[in-house]
Amino acid sequence: MARIAVGGFQHETNTFASTNATFADFEIHDAWPGLTRGAELFEAVSGLNLGLQGFINSARTDEYDLVPLLWCSAEPSSYVTEDAFERIMAMLVEDLENKGPFDAVFLDLHGAMVAEHTQDGEGETLERVRHVVGLDIPVVNTLDLHANITERMVALSSAMTIYRTYPHVDMEITGERCYRLLTRLLAGETLYKGFARSPFLVPLSAQWTDAQPNRSFYDRIVGQELQGLANSDLALGFPPADILECGPASVAYDPDSLRAQEAADQIMDAFIAAEGDFDNTLLSADQAVQQAMTEATGPVVLADAQDNPGAGGTSDTVGILEALVRNRAQGAALGLLWDPAVAREAHALGENATFDVALGGKSGRPGQSPFRGRFKVERLGDGVFDCTGEMYRGTRTNLGPTAVLTVVDDNCDVKVVISSQRFQNLDQACFRHIGIEPTDQQILVVKSTVHFRADYGPIASRTLVVESPGEHPCRLTNLDYRLLREGVRLEPMGPEHCCD
Repeated sequence: MARIAVGGFQHETNTFASTNATFADFEIHDAWPGLTRGAELFEAVSGLNLGLQGFINSARTDEYDLVPLLWCSAEPSSYVTEDAFERIMAMLVEDLENKGPFDAVFLDLHGAMVAEHTQDGEGETLERVRHVVGLDIPVVNTLDLHANITERMVALSSAMTIYRTYPHVDMEITGERCYRLLTRLLAGETLYKGFARSPFLVPLSAQWTDAQPNRSFYDRIVGQELQGLANSDLALGFPPADILECGPASVAYDPDSLRAQEAADQIMDAFIAAEGDFDNTLLSADQAVQQAMTEATGPVVLADAQDNPGAGGTSDTVGILEALVRNRAQGAALGLLWDPAVAREAHALGENATFDVALGGKSGRPGQSPFRGRFKVERLGDGVFDCTGEMYRGTRTNLGPTAVLTVVDDNCDVKVVISSQRFQNLDQACFRHIGIEPTDQQILVVKSTVHFRADYGPIASRTLVVESPGEHPCRLTNLDYRLLREGVRLEPMGPEHCCD
């Protein structure tokens, strides 16, 4: 019986953000389990929509001997500190050395990790794994759709599979697909690699896979596999990462080397041909609120796309909150706004108390300041709840003390859900767990870029993407790239990056 080592190490790095990911951030259980090592890994990921869980389920069906390494992830932010990366890698390497030998290794990776001392977190991880297990056994991995795939990653991985949906409702399925490739490798089959890279970047706000032209690429990928190709995938990239190899890329695998490369080229050719079709429509906060108020029915969902903690945002900017109050919005709820200090104060005061406070805007980002006003404490919570949407199904969050605050102003009706941990509002339970029924609101403001669409899309009368201040700019020409390779177009049909 083959022995397969399994584990995961994930971080999505926004190098333009202000806060780094420390070792403690990987220890925290937020939506996903904190750092877990050894046999407890299986229980920690059980039932979750994760590539690791999909791989485990498939391998157990065939009764392979699975050897747990470690699992950890941290909320997207700026660089992973060198200390955190090296401590986690030391654990991973130690377990590989002590629990081997193995017939194969599976890792659930992200693909956009940047550490203080390396641009290519996943490439470095795979290289250290190869240093232990050698070049002869299969090492396979899953990647996020937002991966920035490097040549080193392709070279060191025997095969990789990539999410095909954004919102990522297929993470578990991606692990199952990776397992199927591994079984072919374990049977002695050779899978050759195809790889192609895009000459332009695509903002996350234009990467929704249910919209064109993105849907067409993934339909084409499925078509290639129906014609017998072993595997084909497309990563749309994570653009707020200032690294040399940032950007979309296609990969393909097949026993026929020519066919593998042709498949990757076909996907990338179609991607490049559609460059002018990507939609990145953004409204100002005032425009979005005013349009939402004219809708006959709600809820109208406003996506605070640039303050998305799932892309490294601080989740504490107040641009849309200010617009809601300024435009006298009615029936509006905003969440999740990260402000641990105000959450503690609200809990100390108790429900029904009113107080003057500076809310949000405390991250120190230039040009950002709090919203100063009077609030009523409507509801208090502990931040522990079960997600009910498809993407985070089976997930129990722990966001620390939470509160619903109502703006005390006779001219508007605005509620704000504040949390003690950063968490992307991609699930209706973010509102519902603390007494706000999403379907009863005229306006729902979610600090998310696209993931919210999986759970909020079915109830939204309309969805508007808002350009409000935040650390995840959706206009890439506003980012000061220094390390990105020269000549890459910063947006579809946009200007080329010039290395000065």
